[in-house]
Amino acid sequence: MSVMDRRLQLLLDEQRYALVQTEAERSGRSVAAVIREAIDYRFLGADDRGANLRVWLDLTAEPSGPAVDWSEIKAGIEEDLAGPRR
Repeated sequence: MSVMDRRLQLLLDEQRYALVQTEAERSGRSVAAVIREAIDYRFLGADDRGANLRVWLDLTAEPSGPAVDWSEIKAGIEEDLAGPRR
């Protein structure tokens, strides 16, 4: 994990803070960790990394079975687990 070497003061309205605090409590993380994750999601392409999970969830809803080769899905998941793309 990288060393945190920048401090940021951030002002939020009550509604935004409540959202972040609720997620922090739900997930057992700090408010700062939730905000860092949101930044990663927006700027490091987490939307793309979540695509493999969405494909898998869609496939499990099909009673006929997966239409995509499992090895392709597995490779994508392993790539996602390797960490954020920079």
